[in-house]
Amino acid sequence: MRIRRIVAAAPVNICLALSLGAPVVRCQATSAPGAVEVHLVVTAEVPNENSEVPVLTAANLQVSQGKNMLKVTNIIPARGDNAGLQLFVLIDDTCDSSIGNNLNDLRDFINAQPASTMIGVAYMSNATVQVVQNLTTDHELAAKAVRLPRGTVSSMDSPYLSLISLVKNWPQQKVRREVLMVSDGIDRLRGERSAGPVGPPPRSARNSPTSPSMATTMPTIPIDADSASRASQQSGVIVHGIYSPGIGRLGRNAWEAQLGQSGVAKIADETGAEYFALGTQTPVSFKPYLDRLERVLNNQYFLVFQAVPGKKDGLQRVRISTTLTNVEIAAADNVWVPAGGA
Repeated sequence: MRIRRIVAAAPVNICLALSLGAPVVRCQATSAPGAVEVHLVVTAEVPNENSEVPVLTAANLQVSQGKNMLKVTNIIPARGDNAGLQLFVLIDDTCDSSIGNNLNDLRDFINAQPASTMIGVAYMSNATVQVVQNLTTDHELAAKAVRLPRGTVSSMDSPYLSLISLVKNWPQQKVRREVLMVSDGIDRLRGERSAGPVGPPPRSARNSPTSPSMATTMPTIPIDADSASRASQQSGVIVHGIYSPGIGRLGRNAWEAQLGQSGVAKIADETGAEYFALGTQTPVSFKPYLDRLERVLNNQYFLVFQAVPGKKDGLQRVRISTTLTNVEIAAADNVWVPAGGA
């Protein structure tokens, strides 16, 4: 399973975007009254991965916000002097030890990154993150920080709250900011089930008109997945995911595993990223996934356009498309737009 779309990044003034050094390409659309400049990262993708990916320009891109067609101010390839990338490898400490066979794939991927990429390594546990290696251009040092997950569980484990902790404490930079999240996605803190009784009501209450006649145990996507997605979009962080089975009773439950996958896949989809899974099985190798991720990173752009602000700062839904044939644009569902006059 793989997800398409890409990143809602933080707003920047157009002069900041231009400082990235690429020539300005302006479209012919006119600006809406009171429009504000915002900035996000998008990815060009083609259905056939063996095909060459065409170049995106302002002339072949379309940005809409509701019924409003927005003006594209600038489109800058994330290459050369503009290739800056901060990438956190975020591993769930509840992952089963079978992931050990794939850790060398992660280390090889880290070591193969260009000098313009800063790598950080962190582990998720107890609803927070343990950063074992801060962002660094010393890729060998980052690769050495990758260790086997501890393989322990507690009632406080939530990969979604751990992700929120990371993105909210990640300083804003004028570079791409992305996460590779390795987890089963199971929320052991809040659980996957909706609120309600977990068994039949007491005999004395069965005839009460205000009592439910049956248990409400229908599983849902983890409730913090939505919060993690919104926090990531607000911070302009793209969150890719790889499924790796977790330990314990929940980790062995195929239904729980599918729900966990849905939670991480939702975040990847809504932040404009990729999600990789081989059902609920342990992947034979991470390498095909990481090769695909490398292709994504090599075809990203900084997009600057003029959005219509609301009365307050907030996320605004946008749609990015292209007039090019057989090309898809991976983009976040929402972009953070400052209030009018900000």
